[in-house]
Amino acid sequence: MHLLAATPGAIDDGKEPVDLAQSPADILFISAADTELAALSQARADMDAAPSLRLANLTHLAHPLSVDLHIETCASKCKLGVARVLGGQGYWRYGVEQYAAHCQALGIPLALLPGDDKPDPDLALLSTVSEEDYAALWAYMVEGGPENTTRFLTYAQAMLTGSDKPAPAAPLLKSGLYWPGKGLADFDVISESWQENAPVVAVVFYRALVQSAGLEPIGGLVSELAKLGLNPLPIFVSSLKDPLSAATLQSLFETAPPSVILNCTSFAVGSPHEGDDSPQNPLTMKAANAAPVFQVVLSTSAEATWHEGTSGLSARDIAMNVALPEVDGRVLTRAISFKGEAFFDAATECPIATYRARPDRIAFVAQLAKNWAELRHTPLPERRVALILANYPNKDGRLANGVGLDTPAATIEVLNALVNQGYRIRNTPESAQALMQTILSGPTNWLTDRAQRSGGTTLPLGEYLTHFHRLPQQVQDQIAERWGTPESDPFFEDNAFRLSLFSYGNAVVGVQPARGYNIDPTDTYHCPDLVPPHNYLAFYFWLRHSFKTHAIAHMGKHGNLEWLPGKALALSETCMPEAVLGPVPHIYPFIVNDPGEGTQAKRRASAVIIDHLTPPLTRAESYGPMKDLEALVDEYYEAAGVDPRRIEILKKEILSLTTVTGLDEDAGLTGDEENDLAKLDAYLCELKEAQIRDGLHVFGKSPEGRLSRDLVQALVRIPRGDGKGENASLIRALALDLELNFDPLDCDFSAPWTGPKPAQLSGETAWRSHGDTVERLEEYAARLIEGEAAPGPASSAVLNQVEHVVKPKVTQCGPAELDGILTAFAGKFVPPGPSGAPTRGRLDTLPTGRNFYSVDSRAVPTPTAWSLGWKSANLLIDKHLQTHGDWPRAMLITAWGTANMRTGGDDIAQALALMGVKPQWDKANRRVTGFEIIPETALGRPRVDVTLRISGFFRDAFPSLISLFDSAARAVMELDEPDSANPAAARAKTEGIRPRVYGSKPGAYGAGLQALIDERLWNDRADFAEAYLEWGGYSYGAGNEGKRDRAGFEQRLSQTEAIVQNQDNREHDILDSDDYYQFEGGAAAAVAHLQGQDRPIYHNDHSRPERPVIRTLDDEIGRVVRSRVVNPKWIEGVKRHGYKGAFEIAATVDYLFAFAATTHAVKNHHFDLVHAAFLEDEETRDFIEEHNPAALAEIAQRLEEAIEKGLWIPRSNSARALLEQLRQR
Repeated sequence: MHLLAATPGAIDDGKEPVDLAQSPADILFISAADTELAALSQARADMDAAPSLRLANLTHLAHPLSVDLHIETCASKCKLGVARVLGGQGYWRYGVEQYAAHCQALGIPLALLPGDDKPDPDLALLSTVSEEDYAALWAYMVEGGPENTTRFLTYAQAMLTGSDKPAPAAPLLKSGLYWPGKGLADFDVISESWQENAPVVAVVFYRALVQSAGLEPIGGLVSELAKLGLNPLPIFVSSLKDPLSAATLQSLFETAPPSVILNCTSFAVGSPHEGDDSPQNPLTMKAANAAPVFQVVLSTSAEATWHEGTSGLSARDIAMNVALPEVDGRVLTRAISFKGEAFFDAATECPIATYRARPDRIAFVAQLAKNWAELRHTPLPERRVALILANYPNKDGRLANGVGLDTPAATIEVLNALVNQGYRIRNTPESAQALMQTILSGPTNWLTDRAQRSGGTTLPLGEYLTHFHRLPQQVQDQIAERWGTPESDPFFEDNAFRLSLFSYGNAVVGVQPARGYNIDPTDTYHCPDLVPPHNYLAFYFWLRHSFKTHAIAHMGKHGNLEWLPGKALALSETCMPEAVLGPVPHIYPFIVNDPGEGTQAKRRASAVIIDHLTPPLTRAESYGPMKDLEALVDEYYEAAGVDPRRIEILKKEILSLTTVTGLDEDAGLTGDEENDLAKLDAYLCELKEAQIRDGLHVFGKSPEGRLSRDLVQALVRIPRGDGKGENASLIRALALDLELNFDPLDCDFSAPWTGPKPAQLSGETAWRSHGDTVERLEEYAARLIEGEAAPGPASSAVLNQVEHVVKPKVTQCGPAELDGILTAFAGKFVPPGPSGAPTRGRLDTLPTGRNFYSVDSRAVPTPTAWSLGWKSANLLIDKHLQTHGDWPRAMLITAWGTANMRTGGDDIAQALALMGVKPQWDKANRRVTGFEIIPETALGRPRVDVTLRISGFFRDAFPSLISLFDSAARAVMELDEPDSANPAAARAKTEGIRPRVYGSKPGAYGAGLQALIDERLWNDRADFAEAYLEWGGYSYGAGNEGKRDRAGFEQRLSQTEAIVQNQDNREHDILDSDDYYQFEGGAAAAVAHLQGQDRPIYHNDHSRPERPVIRTLDDEIGRVVRSRVVNPKWIEGVKRHGYKGAFEIAATVDYLFAFAATTHAVKNHHFDLVHAAFLEDEETRDFIEEHNPAALAEIAQRLEEAIEKGLWIPRSNSARALLEQLRQR
């Protein structure tokens, strides 16, 4: 790749360029810190002989054109330039480069100073002032305060005039105490205002606010805390990383141990890259008293922007004040102030901004702090908690949803742990099954026979209306307009709401209400921002006001509260999550491999995550007809060259069996007998080696025995870290030890094995192919892990890690999870930990039980993700070219926030690579600073016109990625290249530059298909197409924050030649979640509807980053059905989990049906296999009926619907009769 010839590109966040319209002056000072600009403005005004000065806010110079204009009109005519750049050159690369280049060319002295007190060699190297002057100027700004600010200006003036320079910077107090109305104070002064024995709430904020009179929000917060009966401890610091500030915090915390810490500083002490090696955090050290730490945002945006928009915060604020603080375990609250213009300083030609407090947001944060302090200080016997179970779809067979989690069993584990702690909890259910029977005795979200159930709790209408009328009028109006009066709610009877809530003394277990699509599905399925119904509010009103819960725990991924309409984060009082939940302490057990959806709860509902382990993982192995076929294929190859007549008989038998079982379609057999046998052989091996789940995880319990061994084996199957020594793949290490001279992670399974056959791998089965060798290595690896075999040198290193790291981490998970949730219920700090897929080389995510964090959004895509994305893009293009005989010109890629958090941006990297664009990174901080367009000649193939359909969470979490992709796509469209080499540019010639990023309506989430499937509201694929287009027809990028553009979305899809979905791990599959069929299936239906033809759907396997695999959706569904869905190993695994096990079976059938309806990628024989495994098999059918009879009925009804819709023609004549029989039970 000829990078030198690449075209550089700058990221345009869509904001309009700003012309500061400044005239030249002697001194130009640029900074993103409004406090510094305000201080310099005041210092200049107070000076007798002030220099001419221009002050410029760096955030107003974010756009390249803004930089160019300012240099032309002002900077190029000044005599001295000084810029304070926080975060290094990468934060403002274009500005740094241009100001440095122009000042150098014009001989203008320039000092590029770090924005903090940490040296930055790159900025110093680009500066042209002397080292002495550089150090002096920097010191004045670092120390701050009026005296030093005046000295800064005097020194700068002296540099120009040659006059006497002022005294060096005077050291100022780095940290200390502050009290409204008294200024700097000591502890005795502050404690005089305290109430005796009240909880202490530390408020930590930057020293710069004291120096610049930006204390209005801090003063308001302190006053509100005191009003609520708390003892505020306002502490200013220069930085949490500053040793003197840390020492001050430690001393004060030792004097007055805090119950809660409200942190108003930005960034993090730790780093996502440092893990356990992060420096000691002064907010979590021992003296901090295990106080939970909450992040309070002083927004850099204007209040009007926040109020009128749905994004909540700018991309800069999300990075500095949300994503990075999460690394330290801080929990996001609200933005309590916004930037407002205090006045325009005509002398410096600069608007001087100040923080304007938002009283209602301050009140919310203070009440949240009070509630957490109350949770901590309430004696255990008096502490009241609620455990809430999700339910979607709204069926009785699908209660207690929690991805990868036996949620009923988890609930019992937590209840028992609380009892053992001393909580006053009575009459707890004896088992998970007993809990579900109790819940089913009351009103669930399944409306059909709700009236016949006597269990649950009620909330009288009068109490409901009291709380309802306390909501903001806007919220009341929205709910009344959509749902009418409370009396019209289907859960209202006998003058009260009937609620699925069950009391066990001071603990309550409940089923979260439905969002509302089930009440009036025909009229609401097209409404992405549906407000919750009255019964939803009644449920949470009862918990908050009748039961007076101290904390709510939503048990498992995931509920629906955090997905209600409203701002993405920094919520207002009219955002539905806040209106419903209020300032209640919120705890959320969540699977560790789903950072995105967990982060949604953290950011929109102030949840403390307690992450939990994935389900146990195992090899699929062979079974049933596939095992028979495997034996026949082995026999065939053994007979080759020995018994020609036997070969022909076996060949016919094999091909006959593949036809009968449908394996011929799934394996892609073509009728070429010799090639087909090799292809079948490889396919059977791949299925056998597939990674599947073996049951579910039980929160608080670590896997044991074979389950633990298989999980450990899965964790070390692929390389970790640098992939060397103890981080190597275990089976690769074994292959090296045994001198097999092949790569078991990257080989042709059907290729004949001609290498050595060491005795350690001997067995009774045939050994003739690479696939057989891999199987033997896996079996030997299992024996090594159990200590039943002797390792060689390479495998010894890996086993050392297994024994001393991996096994202990897995064993610690269960106890750590219980400890984590008990710590949260005690109102204490839960330590942070990284998130991700453990089996994708992420051992750092274990042990679980921590408050996980995600990624620095500015560092996505990472170089590692780019490497995978580049490989995957080229493999995808090759696959399409080989299959369809032409280069792909336009593709649609689904980009989910969760997957890109987990991988560091694989999907975006792939999309950029397809377009022929590569990200650029800052070498020091690893953040993305721009992109380069790879030249056509270096690319060696046509560019692909890529459209992204982003998820709602991607929109919220990655505004900077939207800007990156949008900027890159526009740059590609503007290239002067042949039409054949650049389809996007060719279209732009006739269509103009059009958006390439589409997603849900601002404030809404999803793809719109779930209600159609769940409520059976569809007739044909056109209905799915309509929903997908309606919900996804909002464009993003170039200043668009969700502009309604359905016509543009339709145009993009009408030109799409392939649909792409990537899957980054094998800890789940496409039949585990509605997200896959909604996005993948919705896209397929829409493209087919608009074009009148089906287009290829690629479902790519990115679970091994070094070896991405391109597959079609048809292929993936066949593999999942055979390796997991109808595999007796999986079925026996879920049978260990009673009700939830049957739930998993019903969910799988639902998702298979949904793919059949939306994509037609499900074959007739897949339904035959499912019917045989779940209903014809008496043992499995009886299990479902015994533990979850509703699930059995739902499975039968769904399969009947498949017949009715023409998606399945049963091979067995008895299938219809059995389905009818089950439906009538």
